[in-house]
Amino acid sequence: MRMTHRARRLLAWMLVLAAAVAAAALVVRQQFLGNAVRAERSLYVSGDTGYAALCDSLAPVLRHRGAFRLYARRLGLEQGVRPGHYLLRPGMSVVEVVRTVKLGLQTPVRVTLHGARTRAQLAAKLSRQLEADSAAWMAAFTSPGLAREAGFDSLTLFSMFLPNTYEFYWTVSPRDFVLRMRREYDRFWTPERDAKCRRIGLSRLEVTTLASIVAEETRRTDEMPRIAGVYMNRLRRGMPLQADPTVKYALQDFALRRILHRHLKYPSPYNTYLHRGLPPSPICMPPLAAVDAVLDYERHDYLFFCARPSFDGYHDFARTYGEHLRNARAYSAELNRRNIR
Repeated sequence: MRMTHRARRLLAWMLVLAAAVAAAALVVRQQFLGNAVRAERSLYVSGDTGYAALCDSLAPVLRHRGAFRLYARRLGLEQGVRPGHYLLRPGMSVVEVVRTVKLGLQTPVRVTLHGARTRAQLAAKLSRQLEADSAAWMAAFTSPGLAREAGFDSLTLFSMFLPNTYEFYWTVSPRDFVLRMRREYDRFWTPERDAKCRRIGLSRLEVTTLASIVAEETRRTDEMPRIAGVYMNRLRRGMPLQADPTVKYALQDFALRRILHRHLKYPSPYNTYLHRGLPPSPICMPPLAAVDAVLDYERHDYLFFCARPSFDGYHDFARTYGEHLRNARAYSAELNRRNIR
């Protein structure tokens, strides 16, 4: 049976329409499900970021922005943007991008803790790596209630933080951060380390405090056990530690290059020239190597040490005060020669 001219025209129009629909469907599929992200991008969305600001942040890396707005409207993204850190990768579609932000599917950030000497310094470091500002971190670090919840007081809480790199969600609250650090602290203090504490007669806090002094005295990991041994000898003999870093901490002057006699008289419980025994809490966040150096300190009969005049980072050790004075005079002469005041 032959088709009429009208039927052929209708069939042709239907084929054209089907092709147009297929083409439109392909375009829509590419717009919504195709590669929408040009390059990898870390997107940080704070609590006060609105939808318009989110779109501005996405503009440089997002293709198909019209499709993004259309799908975002469908999922109600305009009514609320979830704070977080979102890693956008090449190949992600508009649908994936919108759902990631809408559902709060964060990518953890790596947070590195090291080098902080005070709670304020730690708060400043964390405020540059996580959403909460330094005031919020300081409020947490000085909160008696939170310190008790973590098993410390507000003075000794700082001893709980161990230098390392951890993964957190960018939006982690200071409270949750502190409680997570307590779990990391308990993980570090294994039964073997606790047994060493008992063997040397120090608590965890005392070990960490002594480790902080050792870490401030030397950056040479291989020398840490020997310096720890000097301080253990002095503690057991009832001698004051006379550790220069504790004077810097008492003065809160960490740039001080030379400790003078007037500095040694500064009244502070952290000044180990004035007070026997260990200071009330650590004077820095000691590296884990320094903690282990205290636990495995070198057994010897040295009571003194002084930086070498070669300025190589190592120290000369002495058993007697007279021997120590000779070492100290050599070092002092080199300070004078280099005009270090």
